[in-house]
Amino acid sequence: MTLLRSPYKSIRVGVLRGGPSHEYDVSLKTGAYVLEHMPHPFEAQDILISRDGAWHAGGFTKTPEKALSQIDVVFNALHGGYGEDGKVQAILRTLGKYHTGSETLPSSMSMNKGITKNIFGKAGIKTPFSLILKPKDNTRRRVIEVFQSFPQPSIVKPLSGGSSLSTSIARDFATFEKAVESAFRHSGAVLIEEYISGLEATCGVLDSSDRTSAEALIPIAIFTSPDIPLFNYESKYGAGEMIDITTRYFSAFELAEIQRLAILAHLELGLRHYSRSDFIVTKNRGIYALETNSLPALTPHALYTKSLEASKVSFPEFLHRVISGALVS
Repeated sequence: MTLLRSPYKSIRVGVLRGGPSHEYDVSLKTGAYVLEHMPHPFEAQDILISRDGAWHAGGFTKTPEKALSQIDVVFNALHGGYGEDGKVQAILRTLGKYHTGSETLPSSMSMNKGITKNIFGKAGIKTPFSLILKPKDNTRRRVIEVFQSFPQPSIVKPLSGGSSLSTSIARDFATFEKAVESAFRHSGAVLIEEYISGLEATCGVLDSSDRTSAEALIPIAIFTSPDIPLFNYESKYGAGEMIDITTRYFSAFELAEIQRLAILAHLELGLRHYSRSDFIVTKNRGIYALETNSLPALTPHALYTKSLEASKVSFPEFLHRVISGALVS
């Protein structure tokens, strides 16, 4: 079913931003960029969710039902917990509201890196060797055991979460222990992965307006300052001027394979509208998938936005395609 609207009337789009997660500030910027570039025939309305989870529309605190009462479709500009893990999707489904981004279950699965790795493995997508530290493992004795038995250096990250928050490279026990502590502060479980040396790449995927097909955007390689060897939250949002983004270091085969894997990850996770997958490209071991983000940041300097630019897709065109896709169920 498609929402029908007179050609003389606009479609009201509620831009949902903020939210009770560690990525509140990034979500505010994503929402602001969406509001700024909303194309005709869509009429954007700002809906803010505060850090404590309260919904605000028109300058007043409202229930989700009242905040969305005059909204035809929701653009989900939230990131992290609540907005990206299926919780707000469940609210929107209960209220019968069309929304951009993936549905409840795919959103929840893609936020959990352990589940994502299992799905990737069954689909033939390689991921780094790893293990998961559960809450019962959050003891110094267990952390020492893992450090001594796991190949080092290693990557330590929260099992659930986005924007590479609390993602660290551990090269000795002191940094490993500190990284585990930090990751546990952002998630109930921690993922330990082998460190794979290679060139980091990211590739966006964009569904067609009628959701009958998905296309991969142009992959981009990521180079960071020697002082910031890992492309983590700080380098994504605090040191963008230190990042060199280019495609020229990939062979034609590597570019095509990254695109194929990004689309495969998008489909296997059951995602819709758009996503972005991150990879490590090695000289001898091939291409490894790191994770897939079901709601990548859409700030002016965000990786997905840069991918759109490289692929000659304007941001208003992107918004039109995504919102049109949300209106088709």
